[in-house]
Amino acid sequence: MDQALVVERSRQGTAHSRVLGRVSSVRGAQLSAALDPGAETMPTARMGALVKMKTPVSTVFGEVDIVERRGDGNGHAAGIMDIDLLGEAMATGDEDATRFQRGVSIYPLLGTPVEPAESADIAQVYAKPSSATVRFGAIYQDPSVPAYLMIDPLLGKHFAVLGTTGSGKSCAVALVLRAILSQQNKGHVVLIDAHNEYSRAFPDMAEVSDIRSLQLPFWLFDFEEAVGIFVRGGTASEQESQKAILKEAILAAKRKYSGEKMDPLAITVDTPVPYRLVDLIKSIDDSMARLDKPDNSVPYLRLKHRLESLNDDRRFAFMFPRRLMSDNLDKIIARVMRIPVEDKPLSIIDISGVPSEVVDVVVSMLCRMIFDFALWAERDRAQPILLVCEEAHRYIPANESLGFEATRRAMTRIAKEGRKYGVALCLVTQRPSELSPSILSQCGTMFALRMNNEQDQTFVARALPDNAHRLLGVLPELRTQEALVVGEGVSVPMRVRLDTLAPERQPRSESARFSDLWAAENEGAAFVEETINKWRNQIR
Repeated sequence: MDQALVVERSRQGTAHSRVLGRVSSVRGAQLSAALDPGAETMPTARMGALVKMKTPVSTVFGEVDIVERRGDGNGHAAGIMDIDLLGEAMATGDEDATRFQRGVSIYPLLGTPVEPAESADIAQVYAKPSSATVRFGAIYQDPSVPAYLMIDPLLGKHFAVLGTTGSGKSCAVALVLRAILSQQNKGHVVLIDAHNEYSRAFPDMAEVSDIRSLQLPFWLFDFEEAVGIFVRGGTASEQESQKAILKEAILAAKRKYSGEKMDPLAITVDTPVPYRLVDLIKSIDDSMARLDKPDNSVPYLRLKHRLESLNDDRRFAFMFPRRLMSDNLDKIIARVMRIPVEDKPLSIIDISGVPSEVVDVVVSMLCRMIFDFALWAERDRAQPILLVCEEAHRYIPANESLGFEATRRAMTRIAKEGRKYGVALCLVTQRPSELSPSILSQCGTMFALRMNNEQDQTFVARALPDNAHRLLGVLPELRTQEALVVGEGVSVPMRVRLDTLAPERQPRSESARFSDLWAAENEGAAFVEETINKWRNQIR
């Protein structure tokens, strides 16, 4: 036999052996392929595998979504593979046109062979974008291919990190922030840390403010936030009276402190100017002294008692400093927002020690202050800021009757308008279904880690911007440190194995090692005494 014919038949046989199936239907961004005999046992014919199909002028790539046997109505069953289309590489002479691009313009014809993608194909589909990028992991289909995030689309259009407890969510946040700030060391990131997890992960690039060093004086809160702190107890009618009294007293105290520095008529109850607590209480006393009936003094006395008790409670020392009050708004903003950076682009606000009754109000003030500063800053000189919010479901819950309304409004404003003023938002939560869907929908990129709860899976699948339906099947099987990443921050939707952080760079989010700790020698009475001392003195 002619040697050339032998070679050609051998080549055809080899090519045929790599064919998984042939296109049997095409519908929008998905197609189905009938599996060739024997293909069902191929390791490449599996869910999540990358496959390719040739057209006359391009190569179309897709990801296997479903592999199953379906009946044909005549008592026979055949192997079928559903494929989600990712994009195409045009087969032309133009070098730029050969690059992979999202979306398909020319679809494969019926009968087109479906082949497994090779390493070179995977590298082409997940190639490093030409824009500013950072590596954050490796592609699930081929661990030798790096996974990249595009910095500007990721930050410019907000992002969310979602996953159940123990899925590696905190490590994913730390990994992404460290990757970005290692390259962008003059960035400005504010991280609201609800559980004192992240200070260990960023010892070299973060300024940490905890309950001992936090400075958020009471005069910095706007009226709604002040009401959330100062107005407590009594009937609904009494609380309304307290609000009216407080509003008048704050306005008088602000105008008294400002003196001739500002036009009194330009000062409102929400203007961020200082006022003294002694002036606030005096204004309440003066108003109470003008009452015709002493019986009407209850709301005045209740409000005054609340102010005095907060001032005496050392847990609120971050709001009521003991030193002489001054107008230090510039120093507060400079510290919180890292302006100037001074080699620490990340500001960690550890609110784990903040009394639970005012945590939501403190978060509201931080979000509002960041947005207002960006709003009033000169556009050409302003530095973009990323706000990272842990436990986001607590502050912007799906149920609008829950949570603190001012916090929801501040975060909603950032989510909807922040891009115009250079304020980006990162939402982090282990309870996606309890998060406001309207705010989550503003996130252009999502990192979805393992989720076992069906309600969470369904909620996230509806919110995802790309090929969301297959998420329901993949989410429960994700291993720790694996994630699905979709949206503006990546070139195509991808399943990735996140890079590993060094042990000393990992957040304090690990669970207690019961077996090891219980096997060790028990602590004695000194340990109990030491802990109680820390508890009483609020020392971590």
